[in-house]
Amino acid sequence: MTSGPEKSLQEKFAYRFGDPPACHDPTAENDTLAYLAGRRSHRRYLDRPVDPALIETLSAAAFSAPTKSDLQQRDIVILQDPSLRENINSLFPEDSWMGKAPAFLIFCGNNRRQRQLHQWRGRPFANDHLDAFFNAAVDAAIVLATFVVAAERVGLGCCPISAVRNHAGTISDLLGLPDHVFPVAGMTLGWPEGPGEVSLRLPLDVTLHKDRFNEDGLRQRVEAYDDRRDGLQPLSRQRYAGEEGYGTVTPYTWSEDKARQYSKPERADFGAFIRSKGFNLD
Repeated sequence: MTSGPEKSLQEKFAYRFGDPPACHDPTAENDTLAYLAGRRSHRRYLDRPVDPALIETLSAAAFSAPTKSDLQQRDIVILQDPSLRENINSLFPEDSWMGKAPAFLIFCGNNRRQRQLHQWRGRPFANDHLDAFFNAAVDAAIVLATFVVAAERVGLGCCPISAVRNHAGTISDLLGLPDHVFPVAGMTLGWPEGPGEVSLRLPLDVTLHKDRFNEDGLRQRVEAYDDRRDGLQPLSRQRYAGEEGYGTVTPYTWSEDKARQYSKPERADFGAFIRSKGFNLD
């Protein structure tokens, strides 16, 4: 870890976004904002266990997050059985670092409890459409994000794993998830081996809108972000470089990488899986 004076909030935002936002003076030294401005994901961990009681405490903190209409449609599955963990790790042979994490959790959307309430109270479930799935998925995502903050504030490192949805059916079976309960994302958790790296983000003038959605000059701004990111955090691996129609390009930019990533089918069966869980997606 580099030594030197701690960067100011504006300096942290300027590094991540290129140009910092306007900073209201009373928030300039805010510890929480400074943490968020400089936060980073971790994929390498010390060989040191995470106390199960700490994981439960962090889960309680995460479940304190906002939830749609107080419906509380989100659950966390903590993987403790070594054989279960090994079975799930085997689904990701190219990501061996995941198996080395001291702890692994899976965040689930749960619309099942709501339906059970209707059965118990003799009320019709009148909203059996896409919104039922969407609300549970968003609830789970909010809890995941809150867990990240809680974990990092006690010194742990973590990394959300969307790839669990590549094997949603298998993971659902391994975890015994019933109808209307589905995996949203996994998360590795442990004590960081190093400081990690702050991921650069699109500039605020691309993603922050005022009054109306605005795409004026979008391509030029994304290309400027490509140039900045390539200069500070060049990508080391080019997707599908050995395949026809891809090859290697210089510079290999963020936008090229994302275009390549979604140029091939991924999770095309996820909608069918969600329907198999009893959801009506109309």
